[in-house]
Amino acid sequence: MNDFPCTILRCGVLHGAYRRIVFRAPHVTAEAKPGQFVHVRIGEALDHILRRPFSICDADAATGELTLVFKVVGAGTERLAQMKPGESCRILGPLGTSYTVPDENTFPVIAAGGYGSASTLFLAKKSPRPGILFLGARTESDFILIDEYKALGWRVETATNDGSSGFKGFVTELMEARKSDFPAGSMVYGCGPAPMLYALAKTADRLGLKCEVSMDQHMGCGVGACFACVIKVVDKSSPDGWRYSRSCREGVVYPAREVYCG
Repeated sequence: MNDFPCTILRCGVLHGAYRRIVFRAPHVTAEAKPGQFVHVRIGEALDHILRRPFSICDADAATGELTLVFKVVGAGTERLAQMKPGESCRILGPLGTSYTVPDENTFPVIAAGGYGSASTLFLAKKSPRPGILFLGARTESDFILIDEYKALGWRVETATNDGSSGFKGFVTELMEARKSDFPAGSMVYGCGPAPMLYALAKTADRLGLKCEVSMDQHMGCGVGACFACVIKVVDKSSPDGWRYSRSCREGVVYPAREVYCG
């Protein structure tokens, strides 16, 4: 885990409120694994004193280029969106646990909700064989990075709440409808809103599929000291059957069977 100032190389609009920013961050890219995140300090103003966590979208160890994708939702991300090439941010990372990168005998299935597809693109690039991306959103305009997955040879299936693209309904319902498409040795990787991930964990269990989920939470410190990002995980030794887990340190990626869905 390292913390250094990192220069912005490129930044711009990806789609709508979504932005893509590329930093020179060799200390991150040398160690980064799919599913991990970085904690970014945006400027030095007091109203931006807390760092912001961002999942790693891509990390090129050869060039030292770190790619993040984010949505402008508040003052911190608005400030980041306004920054220019040549400016810098302090970046702490890589942090958290990672997805298990599939081997050549594993068929990868990604289930992403909202801009969870940004967090799983690095995994898709590391996979030795293309798989299926099940991408869900409220409406078609919320989809991002579909072309990047297709360029890697991945099949993309979409689901929207309003029926504007693909299957009308939830991405987990779409997966149930396509369950006959999963060959032996399939493994599911999930990233998206918490309700979707809890549903995904149950769906994967019903289908008899191994599954890992990225339980992103609001974070304070990002290193396990503040306990602001806890989630419930299964603990059979506890009277309630669960305990709190610091998602920034014990996660953010968990085996789905360990996430308490009660």
